[in-house]
Amino acid sequence: MSETAPPFSSTVGSAEAESLLSVLERNRRTFAWKTCGLDEKGMRATTAASSMTIGGLVKHVALVEADWLAVKLAGQEYGAPWDAVDFDADPNWEWRTGAVDPPGEVYAVWRAAVARSRELVAEVIKERGLDGPASLTWPDGRTPTVRVMLLDMIEEYARHTGHADILREAVDGRVGEGAPKDFTF
Repeated sequence: MSETAPPFSSTVGSAEAESLLSVLERNRRTFAWKTCGLDEKGMRATTAASSMTIGGLVKHVALVEADWLAVKLAGQEYGAPWDAVDFDADPNWEWRTGAVDPPGEVYAVWRAAVARSRELVAEVIKERGLDGPASLTWPDGRTPTVRVMLLDMIEEYARHTGHADILREAVDGRVGEGAPKDFTF
């Protein structure tokens, strides 16, 4: 992973929006650091009683980016590769294929999802603001705000970075709370 996260400027919106996006980017960066640089064996390793792999986790988080930010927040389609998957027939597709696909392909899917999300989120914040509605209506009829969707995405990264932390330590001993200052993804 060699892509550097773009800084968010005041064109994104309010100081609160910039703060939320900054926290999301920090979580993305830490997730990238915890999962990057592994070969196929490292991407497929499991630990404890879990069948979770880093490869599956990376691809799952890419799907969460598409589902949560492209579809539910911005009202877009899933896009590739998700739109070609029959999740009813293979509900764990991203976990299964992420564990066996070449690492470079898995990381490319995630990086593409993140790049798309960055663009869509900036557009949504500009158009709707943080208090504006997401493109999702819950079964009970409520519509979450853009703010709620971003906070939920931050929570997703925080939770899955914890999973990556445990898996990565088991693979090669990498530990630490955050990526080094010189790390880029």
